[in-house]
Amino acid sequence: MSRKSSDNEYNLRSLSNLMGERRKKVADDGERSLIKAPSSSSISSQGAAAASTGDLERAARKQFQQDVTPGFVYVLAGFSALGGFLFGYDTGVVSGAMLLLKREMNLSALWQELLVSSTIGAAALSALAGGVLNGLFGRRVCILLASFIFSAGGIVLSLSPTKEILLVGRVVVGCGLGIASMTVPVYIAEVAPSHLRGQLVTINTLFITGGQFIASVIDGAFSYLPKDGWRYMLGLSVVPSVLQFLGFLFLPESPRWLIQKGKTQKARRVLSQIRGNQNIDEEYDSIKNSIDEEKDTGGAECRKLFLLGCFDFRSGRCIPRENIPLTAAFAFPQVDWYYSATILQMSGVKDDKLAIWLAAVTALTNFIFTLLGVWLVEKVGRRKLTLWSMAGTSLSLMVLATGFLLSAQHSPRITLHPEVPEAPNSTCSTYGFCDGCMLDPGCGFCYQENSSSVFASSCIAVNKTSTEEAAWGRCSNATAMKEGTFWAYNYCPTDYSWMALLGLILYLMFFAPGMGPMPWTVNSEIYPLWARSTGNACSAGVNWMFNVLVSLTFLHVAQHLTYYGAFFLYSGLAAVGFFFIYGCLPETKGRRLEEIESLFENQLCTCGASDSDEGRHIEYIRVKGSNYHLSDNDASDVE
Repeated sequence: MSRKSSDNEYNLRSLSNLMGERRKKVADDGERSLIKAPSSSSISSQGAAAASTGDLERAARKQFQQDVTPGFVYVLAGFSALGGFLFGYDTGVVSGAMLLLKREMNLSALWQELLVSSTIGAAALSALAGGVLNGLFGRRVCILLASFIFSAGGIVLSLSPTKEILLVGRVVVGCGLGIASMTVPVYIAEVAPSHLRGQLVTINTLFITGGQFIASVIDGAFSYLPKDGWRYMLGLSVVPSVLQFLGFLFLPESPRWLIQKGKTQKARRVLSQIRGNQNIDEEYDSIKNSIDEEKDTGGAECRKLFLLGCFDFRSGRCIPRENIPLTAAFAFPQVDWYYSATILQMSGVKDDKLAIWLAAVTALTNFIFTLLGVWLVEKVGRRKLTLWSMAGTSLSLMVLATGFLLSAQHSPRITLHPEVPEAPNSTCSTYGFCDGCMLDPGCGFCYQENSSSVFASSCIAVNKTSTEEAAWGRCSNATAMKEGTFWAYNYCPTDYSWMALLGLILYLMFFAPGMGPMPWTVNSEIYPLWARSTGNACSAGVNWMFNVLVSLTFLHVAQHLTYYGAFFLYSGLAAVGFFFIYGCLPETKGRRLEEIESLFENQLCTCGASDSDEGRHIEYIRVKGSNYHLSDNDASDVE
């Protein structure tokens, strides 16, 4: 890689303007060494705003690379992120489809929870299995497998004749979602250049929120069909999954996985393809040296320990004690995704179609503010973005809970206690207010309403064949009810519906830029290469398990703790997560994947302040010819 000195020697004056380094010319080989990093005052005098020498090095690397990033990297990220779109479409479409399914198939609260949580449970298990599959077959094959499974599940859902077959389809879809959810962020992180990695991984979350918004619009459009609208809602998921499958037939494998498997020539070809005209030697050597070092330090034994929840990597510390609890803190309840239309209906929105379209508004909010996260992730960093997001999430859930609390405190009084026919649900007649009647799954609220108030209200047993009408009385025939008479199941008429909608939108405004994308971004970065597949499998599995817990219990928790009690609980969980992340999440912005590992060599919950000078090491810069890339031979004191 030599150059003729008369034509290709680099003029160190321009590099000095960028980095402020002292130089020493080595006349015998035409190479120049950067011996000593400048003082902060020297950097300041030249207008460089880097806070540390590590920031200075990353600024130099970004300057060398940012103008030559090939468009092929964005193609890879786009097709990969279709997995995120499928994730978002499924979580969004089930919110609206459930309102139609519970009426057409007469679903109980338990069956509603099963249909939602079965997908999430299957995703949790398949995400864990995805770690093994990624290690054996690579990222590309796993994405192909995930899109194929999801396509098959979508076909089953659209043709389901019974709720049991529908449940099977939901499980199949979950298997595809789980594999994709842990593979896609890893694949994008491994093919992306370091200065774009945060944005490209966050695009996956942008596609998730975009999928949710598209699903909400499709829900609204097909909600006007008199029957089977849910079949189209669930079946249309096949389109993006087939597109992703066809795309990945022509896309390459991750170069880091290829090097790990000894396919070095193929890895170099892929690196050249995704780095354009950049010099790939430094990146290739960095990856290969990291893999060789891990082999020398007993990576195989670490794998075994990791599968038990703790592994010892060079420093003698159990890294998952930092990483896995961090993942648990990231696995924040996303009940608003799965039950957004149901929550809006609980707040007092009477019409199914209106609830679905309001859910579309919240999905659009989620999408717009995820765009904000894509813009901010490389500007303010992962740590600050996550902390602000978590704090705002906790406060917005408190607003949502307060809306339900005010609705409960101003719940309409039950004024009529009609004579009960044979075989009644005896508990319904004991309630004095709508709030108590609403929380009983066997009862509904029958009332009349004028422009100013609710009157002639009663608590009546629900029809066992349909929750859309009472078992007897004036609300027992939905088509024959008098004008001004309404049947409310699962909600009470209230003037505070706007507050629940406000809380839901505020929640998404804070959640979308930070807590939406950052778990996937950070978890795709923090594991060493040998543990990246398994680590992301565990992180995705933990995330899905928490989602299973919330989605499977939400309706019952709301019934037993009241609606406002459930959201006060979730607000408290978010507050706990804030303090954990404050102490344990370091900043990874702008660092190469091989550098990030050292951030977790400190003791648990002492790595939050990552901007200090701890962990400084010597790295070298070779400046040759007209290609200026960081390398191993010329000295520069960096962080």
